[in-house]
Amino acid sequence: MTKIIDQEDGVGIARAIAAGEVSASEVLEEAIERIEELNPHFNALVYKAYDDARKLAREVTPESSALAGVPFVAKDLALDWAGMPTTNSCAFFAGHVASSDSEIARRVKAAGIIPVGKSNVPENGWCYSVESRFHGRTLNPWDESLVPGGSSGGSAVAVATHMVPIGDASDLGGSIRVPAAINGLVGLKISRGRTTMGPGVVDLWSGSAVFNCVTRTVRDTAAYLDVIGGALPGEPYALAMPDVSFLESSAVPRDRLRIGVMSTRPDGNAVDPEVRAAVEAAAKLCETLGHEVADFDLRYDWGNIREFFVRITATTATMMFEAAGHAMGRQVTSADVEPVTWEMIELGRQFSAVSHAVDTERLRQVGRQLTVDQLPFDVVITPVMPVTSRPLGWYDMSSSIDSYHDRLLEDMQFMVPFNMAGQPALSLPLGSTSSGLPLGVQFVGGIGDEAVLLSLATQLEEAAPWKDRMVPPAVRGAGTNAR
Repeated sequence: MTKIIDQEDGVGIARAIAAGEVSASEVLEEAIERIEELNPHFNALVYKAYDDARKLAREVTPESSALAGVPFVAKDLALDWAGMPTTNSCAFFAGHVASSDSEIARRVKAAGIIPVGKSNVPENGWCYSVESRFHGRTLNPWDESLVPGGSSGGSAVAVATHMVPIGDASDLGGSIRVPAAINGLVGLKISRGRTTMGPGVVDLWSGSAVFNCVTRTVRDTAAYLDVIGGALPGEPYALAMPDVSFLESSAVPRDRLRIGVMSTRPDGNAVDPEVRAAVEAAAKLCETLGHEVADFDLRYDWGNIREFFVRITATTATMMFEAAGHAMGRQVTSADVEPVTWEMIELGRQFSAVSHAVDTERLRQVGRQLTVDQLPFDVVITPVMPVTSRPLGWYDMSSSIDSYHDRLLEDMQFMVPFNMAGQPALSLPLGSTSSGLPLGVQFVGGIGDEAVLLSLATQLEEAAPWKDRMVPPAVRGAGTNAR
């Protein structure tokens, strides 16, 4: 029998539940069956919460949200989900079980979305792959010799293989966009201040880190943002939620948009030819839809950004581990973490408060200038990464910090600046490589302009549908259309 989780996205599933065509419990059992079938091989989920999920499914009320009754996987990083471990794929946090929900977790559950477990991540989320010592590798369902993307790689693989329609994801330097691009998914990094990381965190990485999701369709991403959107009172970057829901506004085409196209690196050097071809094809598609498209040489000093990005990240990592040590009653040691993490902690201890304040100001200067430079355009199109997918082992957290950063930061240069500027940035699965692998293209909007990006994305999705095209060989081999 055909599974509804293969035929419908999250919004479609929720509508079928509301119409009485299927129950939330039946959908959940389909998801559990798929997880049990595929997860032992792909290792996308590292914790299962089936009993709690079954209880929630029995209590679903369709009016809760546009995603009520939809199975979902939480990310094992930073946010707390009551009763589930929060390990960050790090031995230091082994045995820690959350006693309460973070605000996003509370909102997700209140919306009738059903967490079935937690997804695999690299240690502390600092990687574009998922290959930790603590939880092991997550495999790419398109090509197991390649990275699955990170840090939200476990969630992305769970969504790509139809274990669940929606996966929890976060992004400091591309951790939503990279796994979305690699797995043929929609991945929106939201604006700074669009939602909250409370109550435990107010201002992570000067507001550059955000949570949202990875999905297979634009409307699922819009509906999920309606659920989690809204800062808590008193937070420093709070954006007002729009009067019209993101789901509703995403379905309304925008008038002619001014779109800039950046198809070279920030220093003007070339990207991989297949990456450039995907960007140029996306730009051409926008033009055929009636938008005004022009080349845009967005230039910024990536070497300068890279330097203070590393220092701020190291300082923040040190702060977080010291705070965690106080809470857990012991301080972290080199035996608790992977070599790159330990070197980051040690590096962060070298910087003064004045140094950190200077770097934070430099971040703000870069962010402001980037925003000003893009004012002539409503949307800017760029690559997600300058290359196609990397081989497993490329981002090796057992290597030295310098060699690790040489590889990781090379691939971050189209993403990190927009975290610093606070702008929304969306990866869409519009391209593919010569070998048939998904290739994402990034669309960047103005601060608070998620509705513009989602509306344009809906137009592109209708013009070049990807939902059925982006089914990995692993899922086709499992017989999605024969069950």
